[in-house]
Amino acid sequence: MNFLQNISLKAFNTFGIDVSARQFITCTSINDLSEILSVNEDNPLLILGGGSNMLFKKDFNGTVIKNEIKGISIVKEDDQHIYIKAGGGEVWQDFVTYCVAHNYGGIENLSLIPGTVGASPIQNIGAYGVEIKDTFHELTAYHIEDKKLLTFNKEECKFGYRDSIFKNEYKNKLFILDVTFRLDKHPVFKTSYGDIEAKIKEQHIEVLTVKAISDIICDIRKSKLPDPAVVGNAGSFFKNPVVDKAVSNSILANYPTAPHFKVDDNHDKIPAAWLIEQCGWKGKSIGEVGCHTKQPLVIINLGHADGQSIFNFSQQIMDSVYAKFNVTLEREVNIL
Repeated sequence: MNFLQNISLKAFNTFGIDVSARQFITCTSINDLSEILSVNEDNPLLILGGGSNMLFKKDFNGTVIKNEIKGISIVKEDDQHIYIKAGGGEVWQDFVTYCVAHNYGGIENLSLIPGTVGASPIQNIGAYGVEIKDTFHELTAYHIEDKKLLTFNKEECKFGYRDSIFKNEYKNKLFILDVTFRLDKHPVFKTSYGDIEAKIKEQHIEVLTVKAISDIICDIRKSKLPDPAVVGNAGSFFKNPVVDKAVSNSILANYPTAPHFKVDDNHDKIPAAWLIEQCGWKGKSIGEVGCHTKQPLVIINLGHADGQSIFNFSQQIMDSVYAKFNVTLEREVNIL
């Protein structure tokens, strides 16, 4: 067991923020985890996956445990579904690629989302009409304080919009070892979101397949979103706000063509990207921090920005949206 001391986390977060951790260690099995925790009882802990949904404002004065538990295996199957377990440290896109290659449907709309399998249920990641909860079966986690294994089914995860029990009651208390998904052998595709149907027509695709949808999603994401390996970012920085009907009606009175989606009789969802763009932030930069030219939900590190500067930039966006629309944006990214 090798604890590295005072290690830079720049390569372990997609914003590319150059902060350090007092200690850093990788974990490849539950045995590793038990041993790590037994000699690290007094230090603050941070469980790190792909580092794609966090913003470091300062050094971490504790121990970072990098989840590197790998493996993909079939648990069981029937005529309609196949249940596949993946280690928490598996790269999400590697898992998607595996499922696409075997024609297992359900997560093809989630292609090219950065991060790890273990982090996916925490955020209930979603894109193009699909969320993790749609295919989630169960997960196994290790309770750090109680030192025992726990299993969570779909209902116990309390999934919500970019939310789960792991961001609330169990925040920073669990190490997710593996996640099992229920995928379709005879998938029904969701194509009504974004530019999917336009791409299908453009490419003259007559017979839809898991791979065809995945390829389309990858093309769309590459055309609209910056590659974190090239430009530091954490994807969508803000959630799409759900607002009272009175607020959405007020917005529509001044902007009749404003995009809005009914949530229930009393609430609408307004795209955060539209709100941000109306406030003049799209393509705008301050110092080393900017708002992406194609997708205003994405805040980018233009070179050597620190976490505090990015945080301050996000706050300015939030303040301007509230001042103009009376809507409070919520950060999707975890702040540390």
